[in-house]
Amino acid sequence: MHFAASNFVQRSALSPLYRRQAMGLLKRQRFASTASTTNQQAMAAVTADAGKFNPEPTDATNEPAYKAHFKQTRVTTNESGEPIWENPINHAVYDLNQISTMEQTHHPITKMHERVAYLAVQALRTGFDIISGYRGPGGAMTEKDWLNRCLFLESVAGVPGMVGGMLRHLRSLRKFKRDYGWIHTLLEEAENERMHLLIFMNIKQPGYLFRGLVLGAQGVFFNGFFLTYLVSPKTCHRFVGYLEEEAVKTYTYLLKDIEDGHLDAWKEKKAPLIAQTYYKLPEDAT
Repeated sequence: MHFAASNFVQRSALSPLYRRQAMGLLKRQRFASTASTTNQQAMAAVTADAGKFNPEPTDATNEPAYKAHFKQTRVTTNESGEPIWENPINHAVYDLNQISTMEQTHHPITKMHERVAYLAVQALRTGFDIISGYRGPGGAMTEKDWLNRCLFLESVAGVPGMVGGMLRHLRSLRKFKRDYGWIHTLLEEAENERMHLLIFMNIKQPGYLFRGLVLGAQGVFFNGFFLTYLVSPKTCHRFVGYLEEEAVKTYTYLLKDIEDGHLDAWKEKKAPLIAQTYYKLPEDAT
């Protein structure tokens, strides 16, 4: 083949390869230039907005509801910024004036389920008084006796609210209907009783025998209350009402022993921190 013709054929065969390489180089250069420009624009925007950034925390109360939900914090801190415990479940806190004017009440028995509930409470109280050696106010009960009684009662008193709240929760799911506040009310009651137990535990830690008795009583009471609630919820609610009447009597007698000087240690003992926080008590509360 002639040399000129041979050169032409080689250039013709290689020219597509050269064109592809040249186009690839141009694309890479253009992409790098575009990316660089984009980065510069982004940095400029960030720099421009830096002066607008507010380092102070946003007040969630001034935000729309859908934003405030994510911006608000549940962490409570003291004056020095240290986190402090705050019960997440709402509960009623009464002042001393309200408590001083309250009177003991009794729900009259007019229906059959009320009579059944009342007799059940009286039977349980009488049996527990005999087994625990309860001797009432007047100085016969020592500090240890009162502590054991309160610890045991509060460990069992937290059962009804949890059982009722659980069953009403399942009922709401099962029937695809709202409960309109009963679930929260019952769970709040269960939490309130548990807090009473925690407060007493700051004064005394129960032993293994005591814990075993609580375990047995809790198992029997939980299952019994659970089955009864399935059959007659109103009987269970009235049962708790009469049970709380007995609790008012017990704590009234306890306060009387403290005021009459039979429990001098408790009269001057500072309230545990958990009690101060839960009931919003002053630091010098006893």
